[in-house]
Amino acid sequence: MTVLVALLSYGKGSWAQVSNLCKSYDWEDIILIGDEFSKKNFSLDKSFKMVVVNFKQDSEKLRDEIINKIKTEINYPEVALNISSGDGNTHMALISALLKCGVAVRFVRLNNENQIIEV
Repeated sequence: MTVLVALLSYGKGSWAQVSNLCKSYDWEDIILIGDEFSKKNFSLDKSFKMVVVNFKQDSEKLRDEIINKIKTEINYPEVALNISSGDGNTHMALISALLKCGVAVRFVRLNNENQIIEV
């Protein structure tokens, strides 16, 4: 579990959760899925890749946009996935896109002691 894919979307406090998760482990790669707003406003003192998408489309179109933009970035059989940010539409689109790219996912989050746990 060395590659983190995380949604960087909407939800009070969710960006802080994603930031803490990114900092809590020596990830081989960090791929964040966000929109133009998150690209402009999210910062992290670690290296990461930002995949910019339009969250204001239906889940099928969003899924297809994510697939087209991550298929060259995802060269791993499995990723650690965090969807603490976002809503059901964005969650479904991202999970579906990863599965259609042939990637296995392990859901991860931080517990109250800032330790990474699989859900």
